[in-house]
Amino acid sequence: MIPASFPALLALVSLLALLAYGRAATVPESAPGGLRMYLLTGWMLHAAAIVIDISGVGTGIEGARFGFAPALSVTFWLVITVYVAESRFLPIRGVRRTLALLGALAVVLALSFPGQLRPHAGSPWAPIHWVLGIASYGLFGAAVLHAAMMSRADRQMRQAVQPGRLATAGAPDALPIGAPPMGLPLMRLERLTFRFVSAGFVMLSLAIFLGWVFANPWRWDHKVVFSVLGWLVYAGLLAGRRRFGWRGPQATRWVYVGAGLLLLAYVGSHFVAEVLLQRPPEVP
Repeated sequence: MIPASFPALLALVSLLALLAYGRAATVPESAPGGLRMYLLTGWMLHAAAIVIDISGVGTGIEGARFGFAPALSVTFWLVITVYVAESRFLPIRGVRRTLALLGALAVVLALSFPGQLRPHAGSPWAPIHWVLGIASYGLFGAAVLHAAMMSRADRQMRQAVQPGRLATAGAPDALPIGAPPMGLPLMRLERLTFRFVSAGFVMLSLAIFLGWVFANPWRWDHKVVFSVLGWLVYAGLLAGRRRFGWRGPQATRWVYVGAGLLLLAYVGSHFVAEVLLQRPPEVP
């Protein structure tokens, strides 16, 4: 039986994280340091909510609770973590509000769908398999973020060369004179995108390998099929990048398709099992 203090503690921390993220989404970009401060506060409270939720602190029950919403919450938190670390060294503009809204959405989903208790792992390697899988989600999420920034930067550059575009007041995507797109050169954004794709591909490869070696028995269920399809998409992207020099919109489309397949793999299959079918999935 879960003590009454557990849901109260989780709700309190989640509410504080929502308030911080909400404030970060409404503070003007021009506010000196305010937007970053609120995003950092929401990020730290979000981490505390994840730990409380997954570990079941205060429940007196051994094991971890996990499901599609906690997985999505951890993924978004990892993406924000990448931004928090990266923004200390690189001038990244125009994405804090989006990240704050994604963080708030993740907190609400995790609070609404806390997942199922996993008291036993089928293999001692299972926790490593899960960690690698979630890490790959976070890295591919960071790749999607940078791919979106790259697409926007490319669009800004194309619009900036249009006659009279720089002088158009109030244009939503207009590029101020002398300002680099998104605060970063396009080539640097592209390199960062592929670094995250490469790192995520390594993590996903290890996760799939461990799942294949230690699963008993191995099953070609929806999660496995979509994971392998996502792996093939990213393998094709990296091969195309190396062999044919793929870049720009052609490369970003592959990033989005691969991320969509991986989202269907774990989050999608567990959403169907936990929410639509109202039963715990067989494999976490």
